[in-house]
Amino acid sequence: MEKNYTYPLNLSWSTEEISSVLSFLNQVEKAYETGVDRQLLLDAYTAFKKVVPSKGEERQMDRDFERISGYSIYRALQMAKEREKGRIKLGN
Repeated sequence: MEKNYTYPLNLSWSTEEISSVLSFLNQVEKAYETGVDRQLLLDAYTAFKKVVPSKGEERQMDRDFERISGYSIYRALQMAKEREKGRIKLGN
């Protein structure tokens, strides 16, 4: 999928917080496009949860991100948690 979309970010976040969220979303994109080490995705998720601790806000971000990109945060994390080690790859 062509990456010609805007990320669902909160402009009240600090630069560091935005960087953490973008890093996580980039790992989700990699999980779909080329594959990603599951531990890198889970580590990025840990940093993401420090910025977005609310499950409701996380779900809303997942819906927004999937709507604009076609990539599901939930599905990527689900696969990463199911695997014990190695790389994950979703999509085609």
